[in-house]
Amino acid sequence: MKKTIIALMIGTLATFSAWGQDTAKQDLKKSGQDIKQAGKSTGHAAKHAAKGVKKGTKKGVHKAAGATEKGAAKVKNKTAGQ
Repeated sequence: MKKTIIALMIGTLATFSAWGQDTAKQDLKKSGQDIKQAGKSTGHAAKHAAKGVKKGTKKGVHKAAGATEKGAAKVKNKTAGQ
């Protein structure tokens, strides 16, 4: 009887041990999927931020070009009057 109980206990421990390994595999797989999703989210955020930078740069360049034209017109008026 003792041998039967010991055999059952060993079998039970082996079963729980195998179950724990499956859970660890699932955890690793889930963490890999989470990392992949985080990478995709980061890429999307970077793309969105780049669009804002592009828009701001374009606006600044146009504003500077307008100021340059205005300054050039003033210089032209001063030199034309001489």
